[in-house]
Amino acid sequence: MLSPSKKNKIFKKKSDEKVMLSNSGQSVDNYSSFDTLRSQSTGGGSASAAAAVIDVNDEDIIDIKSGRSMMSSSAAAINGSGGGGGGTAGLADNRELDGELPHIQSHYEDFHTIDWQRDIARDRMRHRFIVKRKHNSIVELLKSTHDAWSGWLCVLLVGISAGAVAGVIDIGAGWMKDLKDGLCPAAFYLNREQCCWSSNDTEFEETLWTDHCDQWKTWPELLGLNEKSAVVGSFIVAYFFYILWSLFFVSLAALFVRTFAPYACGSGIPEIKTILSGFIIRGYLGKWTLTIKSLGMMLTVAAGLSLGKEGPLVHCACCIGNIFSYLFPKYGKNEAKKREILSAASAAGVSVAFGAPIGGVLFSLEEVSYYFPLKTLWRSFFCALVAAFVLRSINPFGNEHLVMFYIDYTRPWILFELVPFVMLGVFGGLIGNIFIKANLRWCQHRKYSRLGQYPITEVLVITLITSVLAFPNKFTRMNSSDLIKLLFTPCGIADEIPLCDYPRNFTNVNEHIQIANAGPGVYQSLGLLILALIFKLVITIFTFGIKVPAGLFIPSLAMGAIIGRVVGVTMEQIAYNYPKWWVFQDACSNSGESCMSPGLYAVVGAAAVLGGVTRMTVSLVVIMFELTGSVNFIVPLMTAIMAAKWVGDALGKKGVYDAHIELNGYPFLDNKEEFPHTTIAADAMRPKRSEPPLAVLTQDTMTVDDIDCLLKSTTHNGFPVVVSRESQYLVGFVTRKDLGLALTNAKRTSEVFENSLVLFHGGHVSTNPAPHAPEPIKLRRVVDLAPVTITDQTPMETVIDMFRKLGLRQVLVTHNGRLLGIITKKDILLHLKEFEDLDPESVLFR
Repeated sequence: MLSPSKKNKIFKKKSDEKVMLSNSGQSVDNYSSFDTLRSQSTGGGSASAAAAVIDVNDEDIIDIKSGRSMMSSSAAAINGSGGGGGGTAGLADNRELDGELPHIQSHYEDFHTIDWQRDIARDRMRHRFIVKRKHNSIVELLKSTHDAWSGWLCVLLVGISAGAVAGVIDIGAGWMKDLKDGLCPAAFYLNREQCCWSSNDTEFEETLWTDHCDQWKTWPELLGLNEKSAVVGSFIVAYFFYILWSLFFVSLAALFVRTFAPYACGSGIPEIKTILSGFIIRGYLGKWTLTIKSLGMMLTVAAGLSLGKEGPLVHCACCIGNIFSYLFPKYGKNEAKKREILSAASAAGVSVAFGAPIGGVLFSLEEVSYYFPLKTLWRSFFCALVAAFVLRSINPFGNEHLVMFYIDYTRPWILFELVPFVMLGVFGGLIGNIFIKANLRWCQHRKYSRLGQYPITEVLVITLITSVLAFPNKFTRMNSSDLIKLLFTPCGIADEIPLCDYPRNFTNVNEHIQIANAGPGVYQSLGLLILALIFKLVITIFTFGIKVPAGLFIPSLAMGAIIGRVVGVTMEQIAYNYPKWWVFQDACSNSGESCMSPGLYAVVGAAAVLGGVTRMTVSLVVIMFELTGSVNFIVPLMTAIMAAKWVGDALGKKGVYDAHIELNGYPFLDNKEEFPHTTIAADAMRPKRSEPPLAVLTQDTMTVDDIDCLLKSTTHNGFPVVVSRESQYLVGFVTRKDLGLALTNAKRTSEVFENSLVLFHGGHVSTNPAPHAPEPIKLRRVVDLAPVTITDQTPMETVIDMFRKLGLRQVLVTHNGRLLGIITKKDILLHLKEFEDLDPESVLFR
């Protein structure tokens, strides 16, 4: 026989090993490395090193900041969440776990979902504790004031940083873009426009059809070739350098992403939506991701790929928000509160991407954010305002306007034009669905074939094809933003580019009239634009999703602007040739002057295609209004965008971002969709009839050894507490981490034996203890005594609404007070997958 003291020492060593196994020995079923996850994501690349990933079960109610229930007594809860370490007071007397567990930081594991209710309750208790103590001293009053203003200060810093980062990206991308065409020998760090500012050429205009100034030298000129005498040689040299610089830029971007930040590729908006819904992806919003994505955006945009930097700018802004949130423990240590900062940061990202602060707030509300209270709306507005102000101060566009594509249409639209505007909306919905379905097919092929093993090779091949095919066509050779600006701009009497080849009437000195009769240059340009549309649609399908930073806003706008300009010129010619038609309402005179604005059609077409691809509505109207600075054309924009959404929804259920969320298997419950089926909670709960019974804890009959065996033999991350195994009446719920850490704390601070009873209630042991039995351990305060429960007959649409609107991670299913099973967020997603005839194993955290 061993003495009690020796037996206690041996047992403590064994029990410590058990607890370590229960906390860290979770299975690595589906994801043995981060490479697997990243290879499935459009925003991920291959990692340089493999790292083990724990099995992610959604019933893991993570993280104890305090070792007590959130629904326990108010005073105890305030002490446990006030930020200090409560120690183990009272454990020596009654062996009840009291106060905050030492050395435990508040965090969630990777690929877990947060418990909104738990985190919000913790923050409320922390706030009550601060308010209660603010009258004690000046220091406590200052702490309370700082806590109240910390949210505004955080979004102020985020806005300033987002504006500064966007300005640097715009300037850097502009310089690299011009580097493909030539160089400024006098000052290599100046782009083409800035280089010509220093010359006496005051009539400089940056287009492919105008001669550049003397200060700027093209690559053929730097090599001694005369572009007028040696036309073929100059063309070949320019062609070669265009391809060479494109491959060089994109190679750097791909290598940076693969080596330093695999999460820095892709658009980032699908992952941002998932993160804001409560999912944890460690490193996705980190410092390295911000650095590499910012640099990669400049390189890929300059390379001339059919992508944009606007979506990735939202990701960068959220990275900034995540970094600054750690300066304020109120947000850095509470994932639910951090989402408020990230929502404001996403608004700032759109604000600096387009110069559209109001549109950024609405974009965050409509498209990105999952939880958007009123104070988050105010802070998002403030953050977007600050970001836009900083960007305007930097002035990366080099004009007096904040907007990216400033237009000024003086000619009003007529009522009949709503018909072609609706037609543009229909085209936008059709093109959006074609793009989404084709892009998903290609991404699935990349995901499940050997192609996914060679991400850099794929990037280089797509870049080579893009640059080779884009250079001969002037509309595809130019940067997509420049193309959109060109298509949006109305033709003036001084424009000499082929797209504005209209006869000019200079007989009247005071009234220079441009006749609407299109010349051969216009028709030639329309042919090139149609070829550019086909090229951009096809190449964007293969480009979106490659392992470099790649946004979708600008390519979509470019395709829509091409369609709109073609339709606009067509309508212009119809009105010129048939001005007496009643549909034109006598708006077209006989003077031959144009009564249509092809640039307006380009704006409407751009909005229609972007709406068809993303299914944005209100926010897109406001973004386009701010993007162009014209408030007179909101009705045409609304008409086209609604038509695009109706057509898009009729042909496909999801926009491109939601489709990629589903493709990657992210645990995202869309709050815009309804559940049309008539199932009940019993159909989705676990355990099923063929599965083993639910692992539970009894309130006063389990020993320490029983609990250690339960932790060692199961991977469940939460356990219901029942009265007894016979009655199964529900008492509460305790998380695996709370339980394991509480036992570890008890073993470290006092004597614990194998047969020590563990009590999960505040009373005494219901059975007579054996003689000389060790004193029981009371763990009542790690139990949530008010878990969310439903009955087995609760309709599933009600259950899904609870998960969406309350941010739940699990509910317990009962019948007449008896525990039947549990429903987690994972079970909800699997239940939805079964009705959609999709693979349930595609859920990321299964």
